[in-house]
Amino acid sequence: MTLTDDIETRRKRALYRAQHRGTQEMDILIGGYVADHLSTLDSAMLDRLEVLMDNEETDLQAWLMGQRDIPHDADHELISMIRDHKIGQGRP
Repeated sequence: MTLTDDIETRRKRALYRAQHRGTQEMDILIGGYVADHLSTLDSAMLDRLEVLMDNEETDLQAWLMGQRDIPHDADHELISMIRDHKIGQGRP
C-alpha cells in the first residue's frame, strides 16, 4: 500500500463515517462538509476530523447547531468551517 492509497482509504473511511452519523442533521452537516472537501483533505485534516467525530453525537450536534458552548479543548476552527460550509450553501 502506498501513501496515496493510505490517504484515499482514510478519506473514504472519513466520508462514510461522516455520512452515517445516526441523525439526518449530522449526516447533512458533517457528511456534506466532508463530501465537498474530500479530495483536499490531507492527513492532518483527517486527524482533526477523526478527533471531532469521536465526540458524543449529542454534544457535537449541540456545538454545530449553536445550542451549547463549544468546550475550550474542542477544535473551534473545524467546527466553524463545518458551520460556515452549510451557511454558504444558502440553506437553513
